[in-house]
Amino acid sequence: MQKFKSYTLNKLEKIPQLSGLSEEQMEEIKIVSSIYPFKTNNYVLENLIDWNNIPNDPIFRLNFPHKEMLIPEHFEQLKRVRATGTKEELKEVIYNIRMKLNPHPAGQKELNGAFLEEKKLEGIQHKYKDILLFFPSQSQTCHAYCTFCFRWPQFINDLDFKIQSKEIDPLLKYLSENPQITEVLFTGGDPMIMNSRVLDSYIEPLLKVDSIKTIRIGTKALSYWPYKFTTDEDAEGMLNVLRKITKAGKHLGFMAHFNHPKELEPPVVKEAIDKLRSIGAVIRTQSPLLRFINNDAKTWTTMWEKQVQLGCIPYYMFLPRDTGAQHYFAETLENAHKLYTEAIRNCSGLASTAKGPVMSMTHGKVEILGVKNNSYTLRYVKHRDHSKTFKTFIAEPITPNPMWIDDLVEVKEEVPNY
Repeated sequence: MQKFKSYTLNKLEKIPQLSGLSEEQMEEIKIVSSIYPFKTNNYVLENLIDWNNIPNDPIFRLNFPHKEMLIPEHFEQLKRVRATGTKEELKEVIYNIRMKLNPHPAGQKELNGAFLEEKKLEGIQHKYKDILLFFPSQSQTCHAYCTFCFRWPQFINDLDFKIQSKEIDPLLKYLSENPQITEVLFTGGDPMIMNSRVLDSYIEPLLKVDSIKTIRIGTKALSYWPYKFTTDEDAEGMLNVLRKITKAGKHLGFMAHFNHPKELEPPVVKEAIDKLRSIGAVIRTQSPLLRFINNDAKTWTTMWEKQVQLGCIPYYMFLPRDTGAQHYFAETLENAHKLYTEAIRNCSGLASTAKGPVMSMTHGKVEILGVKNNSYTLRYVKHRDHSKTFKTFIAEPITPNPMWIDDLVEVKEEVPNY
């Protein structure tokens, strides 16, 4: 049985594979990690990273913070204060930089709140009519952290940044008063960081809510710790808890995050997927398009085709949200559309289920349908105003080389709403 071994910033020097890095490279990781939390584990280190291709290996870039994730001004400021400043000065600089990185994009704290008797419920977001996001406090970490993650504020030691709930009763009451909600998405962090006993304390009461037809689990465990479902001491217990969902006649949707084909190669990944499918889980896959990690069409075609062979359903190609190191990871919208189109054209029909490129922004999820003569055809895949879902419209750039919806302005509707 594989034993989980975690490495955070204070254990960076104990990672044997980093012995080949220069002092400067190690210092860069430490500086950037003061803004974006760092965490990895033995499975990632031993199975996913090609240590002969550092620092360019895609999984290394996916897991280890690097200098370019900060703009030069912020990097040099941190470097200087770390060397000559006090702890209080460093703390203030870190806070100020984080606040400039849009820690809660798409108005998620201001616009997505759920209220009972005019009281805002902690750890619950209700953006779309039929689905609710739930953030159990016990799941607000991951087996390892991704450098692009738009949820990076969940992992820093500051409660003002976190979204989390410590109890299930407010969620149940809110659902009883909002029967139009048919889906609950467990998110984080990673819900699969919880043990089966804790997860069961949330799942069991939800199964008694008749209006809930689907329970989703947003997770990267299949990539970063697939033993969760195979040989861990709690693996069978976890599968038994998840099996309760399908036995109750509800849909169990696993929203699996895979960012590169390399993550699908270890045999244990297939074993874990098979275990989940055997209990009735439907696994859908998603990832953002990331420069230096997966920004070529062949990588996506390979990844989607492999996912289908493993029994998964390609679901979304996202674009990096306007937070954190978006400036480093994001392609232009035009390049993203070209790459998606080339990738999907080379896929089999069963692998062409992935929507993309998609931006998850303030009003909803927006898909780029076409780019021609500096004009963008877009469609809302989801909208917080239910009547606008699937609205198609034309937008034009207001900045050169647009990378996000805020760089465009709508000029007209392309087709009427039906």
